[in-house]
Amino acid sequence: MKLNLKNTRIIAVLGIFLLSFFSHFAYELFPNPFFSFIFPVNESIWEHMKILVTSSLIYGMIDYIILNKNNIPYNNFPFNLWFTSIVIIPIYLAIYLPIYNIIGESLLVSILLLLIVYIIKEIISYNILKIPHIKIVNNLAIPTIVLMYVIFIYFTYNPPHNYIFIDSQTNTYGIKK
Repeated sequence: MKLNLKNTRIIAVLGIFLLSFFSHFAYELFPNPFFSFIFPVNESIWEHMKILVTSSLIYGMIDYIILNKNNIPYNNFPFNLWFTSIVIIPIYLAIYLPIYNIIGESLLVSILLLLIVYIIKEIISYNILKIPHIKIVNNLAIPTIVLMYVIFIYFTYNPPHNYIFIDSQTNTYGIKK
């Protein structure tokens, strides 16, 4: 199969989806401060947003290699990486929260929704990678990714007391001390 931009987006859906399973359990396997910064430390909705972002960013490194190794033309890779990683949070929450409020926690619904959100993410990604190069947004991408993780870190260690931040299994907030 000859790879093109469209095929790499399909592969990306599967790659990110598989990385999400590792991301979910990474902190349990390797409980250390660095992993607490980028992987979920509990079962709260907020911490699970790290799965979306971190899996997307980790796969982004693999994607960059695939695109370049196969000489696939693309533009705006840094912006694409940042934008699609952040936009999936409100998309996921807009779909998940009403369902969660109606039926409660459902592993099957969560996994299916994760797959749907990654498909939407890669459709957006495909379109961003095809538009002409936009220098300013590409230059801002890396600092805003860092800022995203600063926010994740802050709320991991200082979570507000509301239902998005509560661990549904232990009824606690933030990282276990």
